[in-house]
Amino acid sequence: MKVCIYGAGAIGGWIGTRLARAGCEVSVVARGATLAALQRHGLRLQEKGESVSAPVRASANPAELGAQDLVVVAVKAPAMAAVAEAIGPLIGPDTLVLTAMNGVPWWFFEGFGGDYAGLRLKAIDPDGLIAAAIPARHVIGCVVHASCSLPEPGLVQHHSGERLIVGEPAGGTTPRLERLAALLSGAGFEVEVSQQIQKDAWYKLWGNMTINPVCAFTGATTDLVLDDELTRGFISQVMLETREIGARIGIPIAQMPEDRHQVTRKLGRFKPSMLQDVEAGKPVELDALVTVVRELGQLTGVPTPYTDVLLGLARLHGRVHGLY
Repeated sequence: MKVCIYGAGAIGGWIGTRLARAGCEVSVVARGATLAALQRHGLRLQEKGESVSAPVRASANPAELGAQDLVVVAVKAPAMAAVAEAIGPLIGPDTLVLTAMNGVPWWFFEGFGGDYAGLRLKAIDPDGLIAAAIPARHVIGCVVHASCSLPEPGLVQHHSGERLIVGEPAGGTTPRLERLAALLSGAGFEVEVSQQIQKDAWYKLWGNMTINPVCAFTGATTDLVLDDELTRGFISQVMLETREIGARIGIPIAQMPEDRHQVTRKLGRFKPSMLQDVEAGKPVELDALVTVVRELGQLTGVPTPYTDVLLGLARLHGRVHGLY
C-alpha cells in the first residue's frame, strides 16, 4: 500500500514510522531540516524503551511522489492553505485522505445532517480552497489520543497513548473505513471506528480549546492552570458555552467541565501543543480551536462572552509575538 505522510511532525512521524514497519511503502512531503534528516536517516521513532527506524522516500514536491492509496495529513491548521495548493498530485480517484489534526476540520459539516449540512466554516476555510483541493469524498477523519514530541527533525519520541478514532464524515461504517481500521490496527495502533467522528473531534476540542491557549499565553503547564481556582473557573465557563453550541448542532456532551478537568489531570504535568509551538516560534492554531467556536456560537445563537475573552487574549498574544 502506498502511503504518503503530509506533515512529518510528531504525530505524522509516529504514524508514518509504524505504517512503514508494517509493510507499507511510505513517502513523506517535507521541507528544510526535516527533509534533509529524512533523506539521510529515514523516519526514526523512540518508544517503549527502544529506537526504530524506517526508510522512506522524502520530497518537498508532491508531484515527485505521485498518486497514493492513503495520504495522512498531520499538519497544524495554519498550514492547511499551503497543503491545499500542493496536495493535488497525491490524490488519485480512490485515494483516502486521513486527517489527523486538532480542532474542527474544514469538512466538519460534510455529510453531517441537520440545519448546518454542508456549511463552510469561514474560520477554517474562508474561500473554500481546502474543500476544493481535497473533496470530501476522499476524506476519513481521525482523532488522535496520543502524546508525541519531536526532539529533532525526523526523530519522534512517543510518550503515551495509542488511540486513533477514525470515521467517515457522513457517519456509519463503510468497507473502506473497515480496511483502513484493519491497516492501522496491524501497525500497532489502538483503533476505534466511530459512527459520528464529529462528536469525537468536538469532545477532544472541548478539553484542549481552553487549556491550549491559556498555557500558550501564560507559559504555564497544565497542572498550574487547573490548580488556580480562578483560571479553572474561567475555562469551565468557556467549556459550558461550547457544550451548549455542541448540543444545538447535534453533538451533545454528557459531561460537565469538572469531569473533563479530571481527565486532563490524569495526564500529569505537561506542556500542551500550543505552548510548545509558542516556545518554538511556530504559528498557533487558534482558528481551528477557538475562532471556529465563536463562529458557531454566532450561527447557533449561543452567547460566547467567555470564549470571546479567551480568543481576544490568545490572538493578541499571538500577534505581538508574530505567531498569529
